[in-house]
Amino acid sequence: MKYTKEHEWLRVEGDLVVVGITEHAATQLGDVVFVELPETETMVTEGDEVCVIESVKAASDILAPVDGEIVAVNTKLVDNPGLVNEDPTGAAWFFKMRVDDLSVLDDFMDEDEYQELIG
Repeated sequence: MKYTKEHEWLRVEGDLVVVGITEHAATQLGDVVFVELPETETMVTEGDEVCVIESVKAASDILAPVDGEIVAVNTKLVDNPGLVNEDPTGAAWFFKMRVDDLSVLDDFMDEDEYQELIG
């Protein structure tokens, strides 16, 4: 997995990039009560607001980590937003995107670098 400074994780599955938030981010947010997901077939640019997460503490945006197309969303989060707290790096992925060049992920942090960031 790769990580962003915005506490998102990125995992490659075939030719897609799966995006979610880290356990650290989920803990900082507190109990998640609402998730708004993007539409599939949406083209996004790095830095675009893609999702909204609301918790008992705050509302946060999930940003597009890279340019690409949203090709799938995790609709389980709409009915069960608490899944973000239960399994943030597994079942609680937010969206999958198709990117032109997976090598853009090389610019993101690996596990050790991310642990230094939050340490």
